[in-house]
Amino acid sequence: MKLGCIADDFTGATDLANNLVRAGMRVVQTIGVPDAPWSDAAGGGAGGANANADADANANANASVDADAAADAAADFEVDAVVVALKSRTTPVTDAVAQSLQAADWLLAQGATQLYFKVCSTFDSTPQGNIGPVAQALLQRLGADFALVTPAFPENGRTVFKGHLFVGDVLLSDSPMRHHPLTPMTDASLVRVLQAQVVNAKVGLLDQRAVSGGVEAVRERMQALRGQGFAFAIADAVCDADLHVLAAACRDLKLVVAGSGLAIGLPALWGHQPSAQAARLPAARGARAIVSGSCSDATQAQVADFLQRGGAAFAIDPLRLAAGDDLVAQALNWARPLLREGAGPLLVYATAAPQAVSAVQQQLGAQQAGALVEAALARVAQGLVAAGVGQLLLAGGETSGACVQALGVHRLRIGPQIDPGVPWCHAQANAQRGALHLALKSGNFGRTEFFSHAFDVL
Repeated sequence: MKLGCIADDFTGATDLANNLVRAGMRVVQTIGVPDAPWSDAAGGGAGGANANADADANANANASVDADAAADAAADFEVDAVVVALKSRTTPVTDAVAQSLQAADWLLAQGATQLYFKVCSTFDSTPQGNIGPVAQALLQRLGADFALVTPAFPENGRTVFKGHLFVGDVLLSDSPMRHHPLTPMTDASLVRVLQAQVVNAKVGLLDQRAVSGGVEAVRERMQALRGQGFAFAIADAVCDADLHVLAAACRDLKLVVAGSGLAIGLPALWGHQPSAQAARLPAARGARAIVSGSCSDATQAQVADFLQRGGAAFAIDPLRLAAGDDLVAQALNWARPLLREGAGPLLVYATAAPQAVSAVQQQLGAQQAGALVEAALARVAQGLVAAGVGQLLLAGGETSGACVQALGVHRLRIGPQIDPGVPWCHAQANAQRGALHLALKSGNFGRTEFFSHAFDVL
């Protein structure tokens, strides 16, 4: 393993893995921290898959598909980077720090020489954290005194200039993120945001003048900041070329804190080049479905587009859930006959406008409303897969995390990109379910017609 990555939510993890794969690395994403060394998991998993394929081949001369699946399973373990996906973005600070340190210890034990703490490209956090506390804890665990920080991802409309984060053409504080139900972002100055979250540490700025000067200019600026006692530096980046400069400049740092954008420049430093083979997945099978819990503007538009195209959909109302209505059973009873008829993709969604979300939160409380919807959508995802869905798109970070955990997915092989930041992934079959293709979409990502386009890509 060359690069060890820790992501603070599941969609962010696949976003990061997607960029590494596009640049030529073979990447596996784990759901939570593995409970065994990678070499042990690799030997057991690959060997078991090959043994199953051999047995099937003996029983059936037409077992080429199973043999291919076994080869794909074995290839899961031939990886250049591992992304450990945590559900720590909005958990209590102490829990987020503990989980992140556990992930760091596991990755370092497997030989990772650099850690990449992946945060959201809109720097989602509260005044208390969790980005600052986790970054400080990782820096201390690594015995390091400095880390570069940038959530920039110009390809996806996230740029940083003079330390201020822009979403498209507007400041973060003027974007829809100011209304986020859990982490409203009302300050675009990342220096101020991060400074408020760290203790006894200074946050500085590595501005565009240094970045435009090239790799050596960035290294000189980082050295100057270190000499002045700064532990973190927010780095400007307004184009992809800036990210390549920053990646090269921080090659020897033990820790980087970034969105997924910085990853586009890292694989080349280890000699990797873009390759279709890095994104190869087994053939897709089974019915198609979408489960959406995100209430971002982008996902609202995607749901509206799906409905306008005549897609079959079932809405989950949080207030009816709270009143005791078994909407999960109703949704699955609605979906099963459609799946048998070959309809699809089907959509089950709790996506709503900010005003509706606010009204629900006022009645139920933000945490209770979120937990209620997550639990319901996770049960829906389980039921859909049990009914034959083999291609499942999940929209929203919290939704993706709840559903993936409910489905018993522990490892994902990263495949081809659908839209910037969102790849298709493959989860091997286990005792509870068959093999499954998954797409974990961050709420803010994807074109308006994403729900239709995604299955065309697969």
